[in-house]
Amino acid sequence: MSAVALVLYVCALVVLFGVRSWVQHRRTGSTGFRGISGTPADAGWWGGVLFVVAILLGVAGPLSAVAGVAPVDQTPVMAAAGLILALAGFIATLAGQAGMGASWRVGVDPGERTELVTTGVFAHVRNPIFTAMAVAQLGMVLLVPNGLSAAALVSLVIAVQLQVRAVEEPYLLLAHGQTYAAYAERTGRFLPGIGRRVGGSLERS
Repeated sequence: MSAVALVLYVCALVVLFGVRSWVQHRRTGSTGFRGISGTPADAGWWGGVLFVVAILLGVAGPLSAVAGVAPVDQTPVMAAAGLILALAGFIATLAGQAGMGASWRVGVDPGERTELVTTGVFAHVRNPIFTAMAVAQLGMVLLVPNGLSAAALVSLVIAVQLQVRAVEEPYLLLAHGQTYAAYAERTGRFLPGIGRRVGGSLERS
C-alpha cells in the first residue's frame, strides 16, 4: 500500500500544481504561482516555507516506507480509510481550484487584484482548498503511518494557518474591503460556521 500511496501522492502533485498551473497559463497568461513572500521575520514567510516542507515530507513518507527505511504497521481498515480520505481530499482540492477560476493563486502578490470568489463551495467555506489538502494528507497518514507522513500533516496545518491568517486575510481585507468583511462574517474559515468574522476581527478557529 505504501507504493500505491507514493504513486497517488506524486500524481496528485503533478495534477494539482503542474497541470493546474499549465491550464491557468493557457487561460490567463499566468501560471498562478506567486511564491513565498516576505522575510524570515514575517509569519507568512514561515507559512510558505512550511508548505514546501509539508510537500517534501509528504513525498518522503511513502518513499521511505517503499524503501524499507521507515516501515509501517498498518491494518486493512486503516488502509481503506486512508485511501478514501486521500482520494476524496485530492479530488476536492482539484474541484476547489477549478471553482476559483482565474483567481486561483499559489501565494499572494500584494499589488495584484483578483476577483473574490464567493460561490459554489466558497459560499460555505472561505478556504475549502486548504481544508481538502489537510483531509488528503490525513488520508496519507493512514495509508503510510510513519513519522514523516505525520510530520507532513503537522507542517501543512501550521503552514495553512500562517498563510491564511497572516497573509491572505489581511490581503483580502485590503483588496476587497467591506465586500470581504461581509463575506467573512457569514462564512467559516476552514469549516462551515467556524472562524467567521466577528465585528472588526476574526474568530480564533
